[in-house]
Amino acid sequence: MSTERRTARGADPAAGPRWSLAAVLVSVLTALVLALAAGAPARADDDPGAASDAGSAGQRIADGLRTSPVYVDPSYRSAFPPDEQRRLAAKIKKSGLPVRVIVVPLISGDAWGGDPKKMVDVVRYRIGEGSKTKAVYMTLSTNEGFLDGYEFPRDGRYEAFWGVAAVGHQDDMKDRSLYVKFSRALEIVRSGDGRKQYEKATADLHDDDPAERDGGADHNGADGGADHGGADGGSADPGPSPLLLAVLIGSAVAVAAAAVLVSRTVRRRARTSARAPFTSPRSVFGTARTAGVRDLRKRAQRELLAYNEKLIAHEPGEHADSDLLQLSLDAYAAACTVLDEARDTPDLAGVLALLHEGEDALGRSEPAPRSRRKARTAAPTLPLCFFDPLHGAAAERIRWRPLGRREALRVAACQECSAAVSARRAPEVLTHKHDGRRVPYFEVPPERSLWAATGYGSLTEETLTERVLRGDFTRTRTRQGR
Repeated sequence: MSTERRTARGADPAAGPRWSLAAVLVSVLTALVLALAAGAPARADDDPGAASDAGSAGQRIADGLRTSPVYVDPSYRSAFPPDEQRRLAAKIKKSGLPVRVIVVPLISGDAWGGDPKKMVDVVRYRIGEGSKTKAVYMTLSTNEGFLDGYEFPRDGRYEAFWGVAAVGHQDDMKDRSLYVKFSRALEIVRSGDGRKQYEKATADLHDDDPAERDGGADHNGADGGADHGGADGGSADPGPSPLLLAVLIGSAVAVAAAAVLVSRTVRRRARTSARAPFTSPRSVFGTARTAGVRDLRKRAQRELLAYNEKLIAHEPGEHADSDLLQLSLDAYAAACTVLDEARDTPDLAGVLALLHEGEDALGRSEPAPRSRRKARTAAPTLPLCFFDPLHGAAAERIRWRPLGRREALRVAACQECSAAVSARRAPEVLTHKHDGRRVPYFEVPPERSLWAATGYGSLTEETLTERVLRGDFTRTRTRQGR
């Protein structure tokens, strides 16, 4: 995906007070001790594939890799049969390369938070690999049809990061089996020219990219922002730990150690991240998407009720702005309208965007005691993240150019998406099913989607509330035959 954005100055996504990690670890250990003392129930094998903590899940993978360089979760047995796993393992052993392949589900809320990099770091810790141990890990990517590669030590001679990423862009690899894709990735890693292979596979993506010609930087000195930990759309709390206190503490230490490894590598990886076109986030199980919609609906209902209570409790002051107060009330009505008709994630995200708009209007309706005039004319806060409103409120507006378009847009982005665009990586985007396939929601024709037309508030001066109340949301749904 061609992207353009100003380069952030002085921003370190992994930066933070060093004592905060220690504080988190102490808190985790304390909570575990209290939970055990309180007699929390424990089952060692309740849903081991998805609900186990990162430490125990990482240990299972590490144990599997000690016997074979290929570890495949049982849920992928049909997509990657055991005989093909053995064939790939034989190829790896014959190559003599320190390659390990891990194929597991990556879903938001799992043991890794859907992050393959975190998984790799935990597995390496469990295997006991040192910082200088040579190894190449290949995993599924969060982008459907793509693979991710991680090489240790960094910037090694195999150029695995680029080489593995190249597979998803090669025309002859489209819709091929996992065995074929990982075999191709192994060939590229063995050749040691991964960067060259990547540039060749993605050459057509940059022919029309002014960022490749003139740098595409928009130097305004914006803060790059910190990593906020991934998508906000449905992180699941793990169940009670199935282990005794000693093992619980060990797992917590493992997770904390993995966090240290991640924090040390975020900046380095951002400088070498692959530029990939937008693709739909991979969903392993069809039921996972259904459950995600159901959970998001419950979240929207809770936030709507909480906002209603805030409106009821609010007592306008003498100098309250009546227009903003009306907008805050209208936003509630609009959110109710969308929630009643919502049938998918983009619509439910629209409910959250409307509530965000209402909260902002309510907060700005009361002028500050010493600067009423200035407060009355204050600009609205930024809307939710353009790329995926489930990420939460945007941190800044950035310059972004969609693939195949010459003109750039100014859109509101959260810190994570802003950093991704700055590094010319594809941000994680909210998708929508259109004409039988999942596409980024903003690629749906605007006449058929209010959210595509407005970017959840990034692409229009008019409020989302106004457009919903005048019937734009109902009109777009009617055109889609719903």
